[in-house]
Amino acid sequence: MAFDFIFMLTANDSTIPDARARLEDVLAGGARHIGFKDVGLPFDELKGLAADIRAAGGRAYLEVVSLDEESELRSAKAAIDLEVDCLLGGTRAAAVAPLLRDHPVRYYPFPGKIVGHPSVLAGSIEEIAGSARQLADLETVHGLDLLAYRFAGDVPALMKAVCRSTGKPVIMAGSIDQEERIMAAAEAGAAGFTVGTAAFAENFPAAEKGLVSQVQAILAMTGRARQHSSAPKRIALVVGNNDYRSVAPLQNAVNDSRAMGEALKGLGFAHKTEAGAVRLSLQSLDGQAEMPGATVYLAEEMVTDAVAEILLGLRRDPVYGVTLTLGLGGVAAEVIVAPSCQQPRAVAHRCQPARGVGRRATARDPDLGRRVRAGGQRPAVRRHHVD
Repeated sequence: MAFDFIFMLTANDSTIPDARARLEDVLAGGARHIGFKDVGLPFDELKGLAADIRAAGGRAYLEVVSLDEESELRSAKAAIDLEVDCLLGGTRAAAVAPLLRDHPVRYYPFPGKIVGHPSVLAGSIEEIAGSARQLADLETVHGLDLLAYRFAGDVPALMKAVCRSTGKPVIMAGSIDQEERIMAAAEAGAAGFTVGTAAFAENFPAAEKGLVSQVQAILAMTGRARQHSSAPKRIALVVGNNDYRSVAPLQNAVNDSRAMGEALKGLGFAHKTEAGAVRLSLQSLDGQAEMPGATVYLAEEMVTDAVAEILLGLRRDPVYGVTLTLGLGGVAAEVIVAPSCQQPRAVAHRCQPARGVGRRATARDPDLGRRVRAGGQRPAVRRHHVD
């Protein structure tokens, strides 16, 4: 993470009943890190919610607030079945971590002693920082979920102590309801923070009423706070190539690059949508908060009722001649993968002439194929020529 805002579809430590309906406003506001609690909705509805988040290109988070061991272990197993990206919270890491060992779920348990519901963080700063160190030493613990503002003592000192106790990312959760607290979390070295109840209560100053404007305001605050973040900044380019000229074709390089890309995303390498650098469904440019660090803005007409964003490129390569690239756009293209004749992928490259390139590419990538075929049933909404 690179100090990210995680929107929680929750109120008073419980998933809200109309979470799937409110998700549309959250996405329209620009949030792409989105979570919910393990209480408040039945499993089937949580599974649909997680699927909706992933379909929108977001990262899904499940936070455990159940206090008894049986419920916590059941929630950990649910995280696997829900296919969320990250499991937050919980206090029984020694029991939960082995369940996640063979799964890609990132695990961020609570350090310290958690009591009551809504949850409260008890203990001294030294005790909580010591708990954080012990948890971070577990191989299958990827970070920590600190209930910073549910602590009755010196919260900034607590956040700094916990962040300094481990090199793993720390997310600040619970009762973050003003920009000063967001800024304090960034300055302490946090990798991100969660907001739920406060946004639904419209506690943040915003240009307009409503949840969309609240999300936009919090993203703007996140951008300002990011400039003061003491957390390490991470940038990476991942390339997977199965087809070297001088060796036999490799079997797993492309798949390994995908796995590496997912792991890096969990450690803080964000797409522009996840960094709050994209805003959707704008009715006017008036009153829009600035994006800190940006000097140029691009405003485009928003396509509605679209099936997918397709990446299509045509260029003349000095070695191979005219080449065509076809693939899924958006976050699906953020890990660059070199061509392969053997593995499915989200991007395909072909030299011209290449009759049936779309058919061959979509056959190798079921997701790309499904979206392209679905789009073929609708009239074209936009066409670009690429030189």
